[in-house]
Amino acid sequence: MPTLRGWALSGAGLALIVLWYALGEMELLLTGAALLLAQAVAIAYVARWRPDLEVSRRLASSTVHDGETTTVTLLLDNASKRSVSRVTLEDDVNRLGVAVFELARLKGGESATATYRVTCRPRGVYRVGPTLLKVNDPLGLAETSGQAGPADRIVVYPAIEELTGFPIVRGQDPAMQASRPEHARRGGEDFYTLREYQQGDDLRRVHWPSSARTDQLMIRQLETPWQSRALVLLDVRAPSYESQEAFERAVSGAATVVTHLVGSGFDADLWAGEAESIDAARYSSAMERLALVQPDAAIDIEAVAGRIRQKGGGGALVIVTGVADRPLLGVQQLLSSDYPTTVLMTASASTSQTLVGFHRMGVTTVSVAPDQPWAPAWMIAMKSSWATVSAG
Repeated sequence: MPTLRGWALSGAGLALIVLWYALGEMELLLTGAALLLAQAVAIAYVARWRPDLEVSRRLASSTVHDGETTTVTLLLDNASKRSVSRVTLEDDVNRLGVAVFELARLKGGESATATYRVTCRPRGVYRVGPTLLKVNDPLGLAETSGQAGPADRIVVYPAIEELTGFPIVRGQDPAMQASRPEHARRGGEDFYTLREYQQGDDLRRVHWPSSARTDQLMIRQLETPWQSRALVLLDVRAPSYESQEAFERAVSGAATVVTHLVGSGFDADLWAGEAESIDAARYSSAMERLALVQPDAAIDIEAVAGRIRQKGGGGALVIVTGVADRPLLGVQQLLSSDYPTTVLMTASASTSQTLVGFHRMGVTTVSVAPDQPWAPAWMIAMKSSWATVSAG
């Protein structure tokens, strides 16, 4: 199709022909016809363009945290024997920008690379590509385009911080407690039950006799020490947050705690608004859920707690919210028998009176303003909880 320059040229040609019709000057007719012929030749030139260009893409990392940078490299191969020239490549990173490259000439059988960097912000899932190829005629009067190569995606996890310290995790026996749990990743050493294989499971846990009998891969589920378990519950209720900034701080807090617990060996689960909690040991699934989570005004947090209560639990409960309210206090009270240790993380510019109720229940609180980091407040709260238990 004509470019902007081509449309201008065609318009000039038509204007000259109109003037010839009005004035009868043959030079005007010849000049106008020449301009229109040049445009027609340009369109014919690009219409027959069939480059055999193969495009692929390599991401330095397809998963990054909010604010980090990744590198994208386009690989071009001219599989034909003919040279190609005047090719423009556009690689679109949805909502983050478009990288544009001009290829002057690529001989038959040759390859070329084009590299660009993307700063990934905010969290979310971004589509990359396919690459758009455009070719122009030598005068830039017409162009044609087509897509090439696959589409990829970049998953931007929430920003995380490095935390220090763990809450006092009490076991089934109230007299038993530990400032550092007996770590075990999704199962200890004692056999517990069999279950169907799920993507991401350790194949060393496959129970081959049962798998052969049922014609399905069966995994040995091992019993996890009580003190190694944790549930991170992100409050996604829209009214709990004073601003979008507060919600983003809470999401970052949930991602930070999940990373801290899983990296330290906890058998942790994450609930962030979906029907079921996610096994945080499948780190990419948990982080992708947090990359996509948004406030929801229709969530019944107490009903969610009831479903969690029916499945049982143990170990530590970490609740991440904005302004703590009475329904959230009811959630903690409902789950306290299954999760004897609770940590409440709040991202708010104000102090809720409901925090008094949490303190009376023995809940460790970590409170920050929406523009403050979690790590210093977390460390102070963990040290305070240790001192309180020691003094008792």
